[in-house]
Amino acid sequence: MDESDYIPIAALNHYAYCPHRCWRMFVAGEFLDNSYTIEGTNLHERVHTVGAANREEIWQIRAIWLKSDNYRLIGKADLIESQDGEFIPVEYKRGSKGEWDNDELQVCAQAICLEEMTGKRLDTGYIYYASSHQRQPVAIDLALRQRAIATIRAIETLIQTGKMPPAVYSPRCKGCSLFDRCLPRLTEKVQRYREED
Repeated sequence: MDESDYIPIAALNHYAYCPHRCWRMFVAGEFLDNSYTIEGTNLHERVHTVGAANREEIWQIRAIWLKSDNYRLIGKADLIESQDGEFIPVEYKRGSKGEWDNDELQVCAQAICLEEMTGKRLDTGYIYYASSHQRQPVAIDLALRQRAIATIRAIETLIQTGKMPPAVYSPRCKGCSLFDRCLPRLTEKVQRYREED
């Protein structure tokens, strides 16, 4: 199977945030920068300095590629830590903890790949939020795994069919770099106009 057919791990984050955004990025190939995406890119450039190091008794490796043949996932992890034979994915995000679980799904997808690559079960991951300089633990439990697998299946369908999900306006649209492309409020107005006919 060609790795170009694999789903990027980051797609789970984008799909859970907004299926329409995911379609634009991973089916239509559209992406625009805004201040938030530039800040995130700069953070990841600093984090993705390839290498391994020891921090006390914790072995750390940055910018490592992960892959799952079972779920057709591929992507680069920001940081993997290992201590006493246990592996822990750490995903870096520019802001502070948000209201949604899209970041947790990305960490879970990394854990799924690591489990397949190492043969070891993972129970925990972390999200490091740059604004607060805090790590948020992520329990890689059954419920999160089921949501991650359901999201993978939804993205597979999205890519296979190419069908564009509707643009639905929500508070999440506020910081989206693709807001001017999808025009969710316009879609809402057109729908109301049709209903009034």
